[in-house]
Amino acid sequence: MIGEIAAQPVNSIPDVVSAFEAIDRGLPESDGLKWFNGLYLSVTKAVDESVGADAWQNPAWISRLDVLFARLYLDALAGTETPQCWRVFFDARHDARLARLQFALAGMNAHIDHDLSIAVVQTCLEFGVEPVHGSAIYQDFTKVNTLLSGLIDQTKRELMVRLPGDAIPDVGKLEDMVAGFGLEATREIAWTNAEILWQAEPIPFLADRFTDSLDRVATLAGRALLIPL
Repeated sequence: MIGEIAAQPVNSIPDVVSAFEAIDRGLPESDGLKWFNGLYLSVTKAVDESVGADAWQNPAWISRLDVLFARLYLDALAGTETPQCWRVFFDARHDARLARLQFALAGMNAHIDHDLSIAVVQTCLEFGVEPVHGSAIYQDFTKVNTLLSGLIDQTKRELMVRLPGDAIPDVGKLEDMVAGFGLEATREIAWTNAEILWQAEPIPFLADRFTDSLDRVATLAGRALLIPL
């Protein structure tokens, strides 16, 4: 059922929101995917609400990035194309020893460390613009950091429990994990990787090798994030 929902085409942010809401309804609280999907849904709604409020320098670009980025997560979930970093996350979805926040972070790891630079390049190719550090689209890209950080802070109380909902004995270790994830730095690296991938695109096989490397790095990080506390 979840795979069928994820396989449906999405062409706008409202389409993405509808898909995420349908996935959320189909997931029990005992499924770790629910906690990443729920956080992602909140971020997507926040972006959608802000697009028409003059919050972005290039709202069309940020909207399209949001859709193409979401497609990579949905493709992985549908099994259309599932990188190893996503497989590590999906394989651990029902491990009751893990905290909900670990699933949220592991999902963000796969999606940001692997998918985000790919989505940036796809969006730039459609718009005929190059991803350049400090540009208007880069500033829009970094503005998402504030939305994401704020939503993580808001949902921490709900996420700082084990998957079944019981208390975590040593919350300090989980706090260290959150601090070590470094959301802003992680997204900055993703932008730099997008610039590198942009330059690699015209060179035969180099872009594929680079994205394979991103997958390997994200897989290692995902395994570390999903170690039981």
